Amino acid sequence: MATVHHTQHTVTVAAPADTAYDLIADAANWPRVFPPSVHVEQTPLGGGEETVRIWATANDEVKNWTSRRRLDPAARTVTFRQQVSQPPVASMGGTWTIRPLSAASCEVVLDHDFTAVGDTPQNVAWIGQAVDRNSGAELERLRATAEQIALMPELSLTFDDEVTIQGSAADVHDFIWQAEAWEERLPHVKRVVLTEPGEGMQTLEMDTLAKDGSQHTTKSVRVSFRPGRIVYKQLLVPALLTVHTGEWILRDTPAGLSATSRHTIVVDPDAVTRVLGAEATVADARDFVRTALGTNSLATLGHAKRYAEERAGLSKVG
Repeated sequence: MATVHHTQHTVTVAAPADTAYDLIADAANWPRVFPPSVHVEQTPLGGGEETVRIWATANDEVKNWTSRRRLDPAARTVTFRQQVSQPPVASMGGTWTIRPLSAASCEVVLDHDFTAVGDTPQNVAWIGQAVDRNSGAELERLRATAEQIALMPELSLTFDDEVTIQGSAADVHDFIWQAEAWEERLPHVKRVVLTEPGEGMQTLEMDTLAKDGSQHTTKSVRVSFRPGRIVYKQLLVPALLTVHTGEWILRDTPAGLSATSRHTIVVDPDAVTRVLGAEATVADARDFVRTALGTNSLATLGHAKRYAEERAGLSKVG
């Protein structure tokens, strides 16, 4: 029988226990809180139980798995057990426990148990390293987010840019997904390095030009829900941000195909004056990022529109 290994990680948070618990319970929001989390699909089962399908990085590799969770708000615990694991993990589960220390502080304890495929030392070491690395990153961001929760409405922003396309969702999806061709197709993209670690998953590193002529390097993990949706999370974010997630959403409407680029960002308040100048505010940073991302998204959607409409047999449009 395979050996069951146990780990425990803790952090003290200067925020109420319920605040920390709510961040853990809202798994769909994890990509905005936890650095390793790329995307989560959350399905309630009733009775305080749910399944969550998670895409995340582990030791710089992209993995996805499905877990079943039981939430207990009264005890402030969340237990989880992977239903479908990714090698070298054979099985994994654990518990989040939030213990109040005072009305304004708490301790968060994250326990894991796991077994490794083949029970080999190499696989055990790989999993142990991934758990240590991810747990440390998750607990630190949980602490920072919980302690800044009152500032979140000011620091975070979600916005959409939309175009209507007389073409198919499949063609628009292909244009956006086939990022290896973006250097030739998109003037603001100067370099692309793309890998596909699994079906419907990509890592995308690219250099892009902003409206002011500056060049930025980003690295993202993308997940396809073909043909109507592509989600992504930037692993390497611009200096002004702590989080950048996004979606490409394609849906049919009476007027044609609606193609929407949605961004969610969280501003790093400590970087605002360093990047934008001594007089800059968080509001200035939000405006700056909204303009930069929106400009490039609309440019991408414009080229996707031309591509799809030409494939639909329509004349070229401006």
